Amino acid sequence: MNKKSSLIPMIIIGILFFIFGFVTWLNGSLIPFLKVICTLSDYEALFVTFAFYIAYTVMALPMAYLLDITGYKKGMSYGLALMSVGSLLFIPAALNSEFIFFLVALFTLGSGLTLLQTASNPYIVLVGPIESAAMRISIMGLINKSAGVLAPVIFSVVIFSGIGSVEDLSAVEIDTLAQKLIIPYGVMSFVLFLLAMFVHFSALEELEFIEDEYDESSIFSFPRLVLGALALFFYVGIEVIAGDTIGLYAQSIGVINVTVLTSYTMVFMVISYLVGVFFIPKYLSQEKALVGSAILGIVLLVGVAFSSTTEFYISQFLWGWSGITTLPNSVTFVALLGLSNALVWPTIWPLALEDLGKHTAKGSALLIMAIAGGALLPLAFGKLAQLGGSMQEAYLYGIICYGVILFYGLKGHKISVWCKQC
Repeated sequence: MNKKSSLIPMIIIGILFFIFGFVTWLNGSLIPFLKVICTLSDYEALFVTFAFYIAYTVMALPMAYLLDITGYKKGMSYGLALMSVGSLLFIPAALNSEFIFFLVALFTLGSGLTLLQTASNPYIVLVGPIESAAMRISIMGLINKSAGVLAPVIFSVVIFSGIGSVEDLSAVEIDTLAQKLIIPYGVMSFVLFLLAMFVHFSALEELEFIEDEYDESSIFSFPRLVLGALALFFYVGIEVIAGDTIGLYAQSIGVINVTVLTSYTMVFMVISYLVGVFFIPKYLSQEKALVGSAILGIVLLVGVAFSSTTEFYISQFLWGWSGITTLPNSVTFVALLGLSNALVWPTIWPLALEDLGKHTAKGSALLIMAIAGGALLPLAFGKLAQLGGSMQEAYLYGIICYGVILFYGLKGHKISVWCKQC
């Protein structure tokens, strides 16, 4: 695909990445919301992330095979259509206030996103030079996380308009609150269906791959791909922990209006993505961006675990200009993790997919499967917090995640064969 023909795919996929962000980062608001209307513990509420992200593991390879049949363009439109169905399933879930119905709807949404992301991420990697792929993905990430900033705010305004405290609600009030989901998700379902039709009939070109020497190889014979998937597993886990547990953590230490806090993490991700757009690859290589992100993440996790839950000077420094000065330092450090997370995804993808040729679809599927980290690691985080009695200290386990990312940035992406003597 040449430079002249790359603008249309970038615009179309930019729209899709906005949808990714909006749908995905609604989960951060849904967790404390469903905790109230379904009467859940903190640990049970984290099954929201499990149901959504486990779909990436269960459905990634089937979706890759589907892409081989349909092609990437039709695959994206089918993914949007499936997301439309998932949004529609929120209506019976809201009418019944049954947690299992919400989980089914979230799994369906995640399945649609699996197909959409398996098809769209290779487009951004292959639409231009591989050396600047991280910059292009950073642009998409900027769009994605901008949607992530808006989603929790819109959710809070639409759902909690006219409602004071959500504590000690009567059964009738809880049912009324749950049913406020019906119109927003109905509208979202309709918009997603229209987008599916738009992509299906758009001028988006189909990806074409040249013949390569690896046609008969298994995707597991590419170390940089497999290790990249492992790094993504831990990355998505810590990204979701930072974005989706900030509300639960703040709620546990007495902060109010917690459904908007995911937006704070997204703001810092947007700032970091801007760094990627303007500095990669001209001033900062993809590898160095990855290493720097991992080191910063470790430093910030230490800040979360050992900073105060009652002092506010960091939030006054960062947010004082906007009048937001009531976040404890430890919560602000969770939000700051957005700075360390943003550039990991856009740097791992081009490093892992380099030279895969016709294996790109299955390689992309393997990387998408790694999003299961967003299903499993937040649950592990919740259980560790439950057993240890402190969610604040549980954040320290995220150092393992950044340790794996650091290894991939320093060495893992350079490994081209598993055993040189074999």
